[in-house]
This record gives sequence, structure tokens and C-alpha cells, in this order.
Amino acid sequence: MTVDLEYLKSTKVLIAGVDEVGRGPLAGPVVTAAVILDPDNPIIGLNDSKKLTEKKREVLALEIKEKALCYMIARAEFSEIDSLNIFHATLLAMQRAVMGLSIKPELVLVDGKFCPEIPYTCEAIIKGDSKVAAISAASIIAKVSRDSEMIKMDDVYPGYGFAKHKGYPTKVHIEALENLGITAIHRRSFKPVKKLL
Repeated sequence: MTVDLEYLKSTKVLIAGVDEVGRGPLAGPVVTAAVILDPDNPIIGLNDSKKLTEKKREVLALEIKEKALCYMIARAEFSEIDSLNIFHATLLAMQRAVMGLSIKPELVLVDGKFCPEIPYTCEAIIKGDSKVAAISAASIIAKVSRDSEMIKMDDVYPGYGFAKHKGYPTKVHIEALENLGITAIHRRSFKPVKKLL
């Protein structure tokens, strides 16, 4: 099945958009969101969260939470990522987000190439976060949620720079790992962490 996105825009089908953030970092959870937008209450300026400034994402995240028919933010912990691998942990977090929605979607559209196991019609859309408003909304609230959590982790684990890089493998982060060691929230199955064990 290939979804006709233009046709969907003109219908009132209850679409849940799903996206993830945090597959690449060396620390912290992978966070997903599922959002069902209200077709009668559109939100202007939705886009792939990576294409928006931090300030714009935060403003939009509040508007999405206010105007959406429903939304759910879910996650897979670093321990689950280590035991399942990042691919399966991401699908698990997506499944949790969709199943946590208070309204049953008629169609689930997921950013990327793979759908989680859910009891709904589901279609994966490459670059869906810039094509489907509900996926853009999911990408924004997932990103804002994860970023704010990693900023808090900066206070718990000072010296690693989590507030800046959010756990991604930057030069600063790798150097901090080598100098300060591994924290409780680091993903032990990821190569730069694994080699320090």
C-alpha cells in the first residue's frame, strides 16, 4: 500500500504520526512520539524538528500539546537499547507511543522505513517528518522532550557536556568519556563506549 498524501490532506482520516529521536547518541534513551492532529485546528510552521531552531521547536511543542486531539511520548531506556539493539528498541518505543494514545488512529504513518508491531494499518514514509504534518509534530515533541531530559542529565553528570551535545558522539563527549569514564546512562553496546569497558 502506498499512501496518497495529497488525498489524505483533504480527508478527515484520523492519522497518527510517529517519529523518534536519539538513535545516534552514546547516552540516554531513544524517545518517540505519536500525535493525532486536529484537522479543524491546524498548526502553522510544522516541519522536521532538525530544520527548526530550538526556540521554534519549544514554541511549537506547546502548541502541538494544546491543539492535538491526542499525543503520547514514549521511550526505550539505554538498558533496553543495549539488550535489544537500537533498531528493535526504537520500534518498541514507537509501539509504546502508538498504544498509549487515548484515541484509536485509523492510519499510522511512521517516519523512516519500518513500522512497529501495532494492530493498526501502518505505513512507513521516508522523510515523512517533512511530508506529513502529524509526523513533523511527533518529531518536534519527541525532540523537545529528549533534549530537556539530557539538559537535566548535565547537572547529574557534570563535565560531559550533555546540555550541549545531548549525548551525541561529539569530540567533547568522546574526550569526556576517556577522561571521566562511563556514566550509568551510557549505552554500553555502542562502539566508543564499549571499547572503554
